Amino acid sequence: MLPVEDILPALQAALNVRTEAVLVAPPGAGKTTVVPLRLLDAPWLAGRKIVMLEPRRLAARAAADRMAKTLGEKVGETVGYRVRMQSRVSARTRIEVVTEGVFNRMILGDPSLDGVGAVIFDEFHERSLDADLGLALARDAQGLLREDLRILVMSATLDGAAVARLLGEAPVIESQGRAHPVDTRYLGRDERLRLEDRAVRAVERALAEETGSILVFLPGQGEIRRTAELLAERVRRPDVRIAPLYGALDPAEQDRAISPAPPGVRKVVLATSIAETSLTIEGVRVVIDSGVARVPRFDPASGLTRLATIRVSRAAADQRRGRAGRTEPGVAYRLWDEAETRALPAFADPEILDADLSGLALDLARWGAKDAADLAFLDPPPSAAFSEARSLLRRLEALTEDGVLTAHGEALSEFPLAPRLAHMVLKAAATGQAPRAAQIAALVTERNLGGRDADLRHRLEGFQRDRSTRARDARTLAERWAGLAGKPGRGEPLDDGLLLAFAYPERIAKARGGSGEFQLVTGRGAFVEPTDALAREKWLAIAELGGGDRRDRILLAAPLDETELVRAFAGQLEVENRLDESGGGRLRGKRLTRLGRITIREEIDENPDPAMIASALAGRVRTEGLAKLPWGDAAKSFRQRGAFLRAQGADWPDLSDAALIDTVDDWLTPLLAGVRSLAALRPDALDGAVRALVPWEQQRRLESTAPARWTAPTGNSFTIDYAAEGGPRVDVRVQEVFGLTEHPRVAGVPLTLSLLSPGHRPIQTTKDLPGFWGGSWKDVRSDMRGRYPKHVWPEDPANTAPTARAKPRGT
Repeated sequence: MLPVEDILPALQAALNVRTEAVLVAPPGAGKTTVVPLRLLDAPWLAGRKIVMLEPRRLAARAAADRMAKTLGEKVGETVGYRVRMQSRVSARTRIEVVTEGVFNRMILGDPSLDGVGAVIFDEFHERSLDADLGLALARDAQGLLREDLRILVMSATLDGAAVARLLGEAPVIESQGRAHPVDTRYLGRDERLRLEDRAVRAVERALAEETGSILVFLPGQGEIRRTAELLAERVRRPDVRIAPLYGALDPAEQDRAISPAPPGVRKVVLATSIAETSLTIEGVRVVIDSGVARVPRFDPASGLTRLATIRVSRAAADQRRGRAGRTEPGVAYRLWDEAETRALPAFADPEILDADLSGLALDLARWGAKDAADLAFLDPPPSAAFSEARSLLRRLEALTEDGVLTAHGEALSEFPLAPRLAHMVLKAAATGQAPRAAQIAALVTERNLGGRDADLRHRLEGFQRDRSTRARDARTLAERWAGLAGKPGRGEPLDDGLLLAFAYPERIAKARGGSGEFQLVTGRGAFVEPTDALAREKWLAIAELGGGDRRDRILLAAPLDETELVRAFAGQLEVENRLDESGGGRLRGKRLTRLGRITIREEIDENPDPAMIASALAGRVRTEGLAKLPWGDAAKSFRQRGAFLRAQGADWPDLSDAALIDTVDDWLTPLLAGVRSLAALRPDALDGAVRALVPWEQQRRLESTAPARWTAPTGNSFTIDYAAEGGPRVDVRVQEVFGLTEHPRVAGVPLTLSLLSPGHRPIQTTKDLPGFWGGSWKDVRSDMRGRYPKHVWPEDPANTAPTARAKPRGT
């Protein structure tokens, strides 16, 4: 008897009085294959179906097969399954095991879930985006349309209390399970070796030390393939069989990996995280855990989903370890140090926090929800990512600016594909190319289908030649998608690159730099190997990219014709009229036609619009400052004098650099008519433009209050420097101020006199001339008489006539 049998009475009692429940049971307890069968005779079910969700196709098929065998039936009778590309159900089917995406299509098409009495969310702890959405939709449907619908959430490592709160304080039933003891052995992390080499060493050790089959957890297909190749070279034993296991594998090969090994044979199953839950792989009593997993991470800024290799959570590591003790005592080898386990996160982040939310946003719009907050999510989708998803849907013509589903959006939401690919297939249908687009969609969604060539044309050829079950199922599914697209139109045929561009407009790329180097419309770089045929293309439409630090590797793409691109994306092209500086600082026009950050066409205009030139020159002054203008002394003096008066509290307009830059269009732009460079402006024109900003009465007051020049007793006038440190200043030879007994002032402020020698060298700076005469003049006179004997150096300068000349000859 399986451990979950012990808590079935409590679960059945809970569902008899409540419509929600949470079941927490460890791997191997039997919840997946026992609970649905035991609920079939519940009085509240009343002959209706149970729909059970699984996170993966392999798990759905395996669970249905196990339950059917328990009943002594074939799959498709009482128990059936529906997954992408495969379906085994009949009129007799009472338990449908479906993948989470299939369920969401079911409930969106029939919100009342007619004929369904219970929905079971199995392995909910994996927290996929589809599972979170499915639970939110089911809960909403239960509250609005189906009060009698039972919702059961089952998990191995979930925080049951959080889900219980989401379900209105639903009862939580826990099964302790019955795990056999597992001996955990830490092998350390040798960073000098590749992960595959360390995994192979661990397999060799396990084969020597232990009995039974071995389950090796690796992050992805690449590591599985390379590990399998190394094992084939180094483990040449007839009693050992290498069995890869990952989602993109042909179903028949997946079944061989999880089926019992023949007598006398030990299997080494190389699996991704697909084998963490839901599956019991017969004969496995040894687990080797790499401690890493590969998960999708969506970047809203670039619109790209990249696969990231991350450390697993403690919950995932415990589940992997538990696989060794499913049927008997086992051993778990961990390819890290024991101390590292404490640093692992407790649980993995829910997918909804890092995923492309365009499908979620489309489904919510179809459901009638204006916002994600209209439904109850265990973790609400991040607002920035959700907003970007809605923006994408608007670009795909699926939503109006107000967020209302369009007719095209309605068609996309009913299509069993992600919004981008559904948009591509429906666009292609208008030209009779839905079958071709549907096959492209199959290649994009089914990893490495048709081979691994980056060229979509070669991948399509491989796909059409492939006679595997997986390829046949994918072709059948593509035919169904093409049929759903409706009656074919008769427009001009589109090439594969343009079809891809409809789905991924932000991944249109243009060649740049060296062979194989491309730039995306987002500005990011991407590349293919220089030897690849795609490296010679000018334009590409890219379906799949591998993440990099500064640029991405192109994994799947098709050539794109520039003429077709420009015609198809005419509404998204931007035309920029730009001015470039040529020799002598003159401006010439340049018209750029761009798609995003990519320039498609560049045209030179030697006689650009004068208004555009004026605007560009004014813009240059705004960004580079007033120093770019050829100011004359008059304008500089006028502004300095005004700034002086303003600082003294006088009523004077602000003519500072900041103020003039803010008002460039008012005073400067009119001067730029017909001008091709700032250097061509006349200083007197700038002076006039600035003066025009000051009323005439204030200008007159300026001349009397803060004159531009000061007249010395000799009658000579000198420019006043109003920008000098310490206030207005005049440089004047000392002999020209003889006779002054009062210090000169400007606007009531003492004028700083920089007194010069006959050789125009400073000898004294003062704001108190009488004090200077009666003080330090004596020392200055003594020093200067010897240096300049031909000039007057009186003992009493205050009572000496000023002079601009030297002494007469003979005196």
